[in-house]
Parts: sequence; structure tokens; C-alpha cells
Amino acid sequence: MLGYQVIFYVQQDQKHKGIGLSHWLLHRARELNIGEAALFAAAEAVDKDHRLHSARFFEQNDQHLQVQMILPEPDVERLFAAIDAEGLNIFYIKLPVDMGVTGESSAFIPKKE
Repeated sequence: MLGYQVIFYVQQDQKHKGIGLSHWLLHRARELNIGEAALFAAAEAVDKDHRLHSARFFEQNDQHLQVQMILPEPDVERLFAAIDAEGLNIFYIKLPVDMGVTGESSAFIPKKE
């Protein structure tokens, strides 16, 4: 099945509606019944202004995070509509992917009769 890998880049201290933006993205995807999402934390990162950010004990708010989702196109459209409705500006990349599940019980593979 063809779809997209969408990766959102946020910082630990970014908030929306009182929760971290990374968690808001995960919760919103779940509310929309959009599957396969994960949160990754970077040990170090360089931002668009060429500043180095590190996740150290006293600087946890400076940590960069990635929220990655693997989605079919209709789910990508629903997710971006939800983000737009909130008025959020989040940097992302969107890559085309071929996705599926191995094995005969896969929802993506037609059953043999």
C-alpha cells in the first residue's frame, strides 16, 4: 500500500492546549484513529539558525523531538486539516513510502481463498 511517512520536528518546551506539542500530535492522531506514530528524542540537534541544542539534565526543555507517522494519503489529509484548524505552524517532512505488514494475516494483503 502506498502512503507517506510524515515527520514533525518540535522542541520539548513547545506547548499546545497545555500539553507538549509532541504529545498533542500523538493524541490527536489517536483521536482521528490514525495509526502508526512514534515519538523520538534527539540527544543533540542543530536548528535553522545553526544553534546547537543538547538534551542535558538541566536543559531538558531544549531537547528536539520527532513525531513520526506512517499513513495512507486520506489520513495525512485528515491530520493536516486538524493541525490547520488549530492554527499550528509545525515544521515537517513528508516522504512517499510503500507500507505493509508481512504474513498472511495482513490487512494489506488479499486473503487467499
